[in-house]
Amino acid sequence: MEYELDMHCTMLLEDYREQLPTYSLLQQVVMGKMKELVKQTGIELNTMESRIKAEDSLAGKLALKGAKYQTINDITDIFGARIITFYNEDVDRIASMVETLFDVDWDNSIDKRKMHQFDSFGYNSLHYICKLPKTLYYNESHPELNNIAFEIQMRTALQHVWSAIQHDIGYKSNIEIPTEYHRNLSRLAGLLELADNEFSRIRTEISDYRRRMESLVQKGKLEEVMLDGDTFHSYIALQPFDKLNRQIAAITKAELQNVSPAPYLQLLRRMNMKTLADIEKLIRDNSDDAYQLALYQLGATDIDILSSNIGLQNLCIVHILKAGGGRPGIKWMFDIVNGDNPNNDVMADIIMQQAEKLAFMQKKE
Repeated sequence: MEYELDMHCTMLLEDYREQLPTYSLLQQVVMGKMKELVKQTGIELNTMESRIKAEDSLAGKLALKGAKYQTINDITDIFGARIITFYNEDVDRIASMVETLFDVDWDNSIDKRKMHQFDSFGYNSLHYICKLPKTLYYNESHPELNNIAFEIQMRTALQHVWSAIQHDIGYKSNIEIPTEYHRNLSRLAGLLELADNEFSRIRTEISDYRRRMESLVQKGKLEEVMLDGDTFHSYIALQPFDKLNRQIAAITKAELQNVSPAPYLQLLRRMNMKTLADIEKLIRDNSDDAYQLALYQLGATDIDILSSNIGLQNLCIVHILKAGGGRPGIKWMFDIVNGDNPNNDVMADIIMQQAEKLAFMQKKE
């Protein structure tokens, strides 16, 4: 394709064409290093993307300001990457990683978050101009890799969406728009910036809550710990059903197969368990009967593999029966734990037959 460029810019464009394989290799190396480090740190990203500037885009840039570039390496965004996080603080974490991996040209890098323009929310991102240090990667066949500058942009998802919307409506173009539209866009920018900050604040508060609950669980202050997904997970890590499970497994010398107890969380909550102390009471009050039920279930069998939920299951069965739930209550339990399944009726019948000999069931009769 022919472009209306002067001789200098035409030569720069020819250099670009010759270096395209090198830019591709640089892209591969940089993105590989970044993805590896992000994976190690466990930061959850919205996206990580990169591109090599298209020829027509570069030609347009050269037509506007090609005279300012002495060589093709003076153009710092031919290869560029964009990393979009969910939270403000993760932008800083990613920036720290970039600084650790690459040589940052601080004179040409921009932290637009510090410009504090009232209508610039979508532009509040970090733009780093970097080079690949030889200590990180060096290829004797392509020593020029370490001399090519590239750009890494870092921003939050909300900042990215706002920037894209502004670009779509031509807000930053040379076309003058009425003051009322400026005002409305600025108000939205303020709302989105507030939302960005609130998401970070809420995440921090939730993390603090989780740490407090984990501390209470570790200290055994279970009456202060409300039962929810996080606290149940922390409680399970203490293996509260392990003693009963081992007693039951010993009946037939069975092996315990580890199975997630997550399906029982909903059941426990619907059994009116409010705190972890309520589950502790469930264990204290019903362990003997849960073990006795297991004897009736397994005594005449040679079962050699049992679910690690066997203890919890029998505790819940005994609790339901003591509360007068009977067969409907047992089926209700299986419906919650297993979902709608025709076998739940059969299992409820079998459980009731096994439970008839339990001492507390005899007393009811």
